[in-house]
Amino acid sequence: MRLEQIVVDSNDPARLVRFWAELLGGEPVEREHGWAHVEPPDGPRMSFQPVPERKDVKNRLHLDFEVEDIEAAVVKAVSLGASREGLVHTDEKGSFQVMRDPEGNEFCFVR
Repeated sequence: MRLEQIVVDSNDPARLVRFWAELLGGEPVEREHGWAHVEPPDGPRMSFQPVPERKDVKNRLHLDFEVEDIEAAVVKAVSLGASREGLVHTDEKGSFQVMRDPEGNEFCFVR
């Protein structure tokens, strides 16, 4: 068994796939029936499934992206439409910054 893709519910898959493609690399692909996906060079495919409802609560699952420089990653993500959630947290395992993509889905930059 292997992880083939991560599927994210989205109100606007075409917009969200462009954000993630710019952030992670890869070409955004729009598919029939409103779906879209990107295959980042260093990770599994991320697919975006059209849904009518908006995101209202915290994700039950989120993605962590290891980065060399958290602040540089934050600046890039914000320039693409993400938002920062709070401050950088540091504990015995390292540091992380909670972020939200343009539709409010949480993800983290970790170091």
